[in-house]
Amino acid sequence: MQQIKFFDFMFRIWNRLPLIIKAILSGAFVSSIGVFAWGIMLSCFPSPWIILPMIFALWIFWKFYSGGWGSKDRKETRKQNFRLTKLLPSVWKWGLAAAILFVVIIQSSFIITFRIIQFPADKFTADYKLLDSFPLWIAWVILIMSSVVAGICEEVGFRGYMQVPLEKKYGPLSGIILTSIVFTLIHLGHTWALPILPHIFFASVLLGILAYRTGSIIPGIIGHSILDIFDYSVWWSDITGGFKEQTVFKTGIDVHFIIWTLVFLFALFGFFRIITILSRDNKISRTLLNGSKMHFNY
Repeated sequence: MQQIKFFDFMFRIWNRLPLIIKAILSGAFVSSIGVFAWGIMLSCFPSPWIILPMIFALWIFWKFYSGGWGSKDRKETRKQNFRLTKLLPSVWKWGLAAAILFVVIIQSSFIITFRIIQFPADKFTADYKLLDSFPLWIAWVILIMSSVVAGICEEVGFRGYMQVPLEKKYGPLSGIILTSIVFTLIHLGHTWALPILPHIFFASVLLGILAYRTGSIIPGIIGHSILDIFDYSVWWSDITGGFKEQTVFKTGIDVHFIIWTLVFLFALFGFFRIITILSRDNKISRTLLNGSKMHFNY
């Protein structure tokens, strides 16, 4: 009885909180629960076989937060926060293309940045010394799984459960900016975060735009996971040898720097060109879906 009263009291307090607070807390919790579970599993059982129970845990995470389980009202709310929707094939095609360009944009921005300032290798590898204790193939398995966990959980939490309510209340621009600020602050716990704070914020903004324009978090999950595979292997660990280029202040503006600058600019242009196309196609997609629902109801 006391326990029921306690939960009822907490539920009433939760309902009285401003939406912005509830969205931030919900998104942060959803994004961290899977990442935290993977961290605990990996710490207690440092083995490649640990990915099997983690795959099962991700399946449970996906089913629950996509609205697969629970009461009818809560399932519908979860589906909306998860951005669970059917899209035209063209929206998927352009969404995936934008996700790949997102990876190119962020990776090229890293290369440009660390051709201007010295790459702080010690800060980037400090949190991932555990990978050094494994054979290379095991390190790659763990690295890929870590990237997938982060991609799924952070996109569901931030671009789903946090950004969706903020979009509805304050509009897409404010929702994306607020989510990106929190996303950046959450990453301050990593030793590598400070040198690349603008990149973290910028990446979150791009993922927020992608989620909003496609109406789905799936392209963002794919892009985020691929990005983290590159980040873990090149920037956050020495698994592929790290970044060895010197700054342009030592070498001068060379072909390497010019090429990557052009790659960044062309990828950025391509990304926003696709976002424009997605804006048009997604409107068509929603119109067709709404029309089919009206026809069905009729």
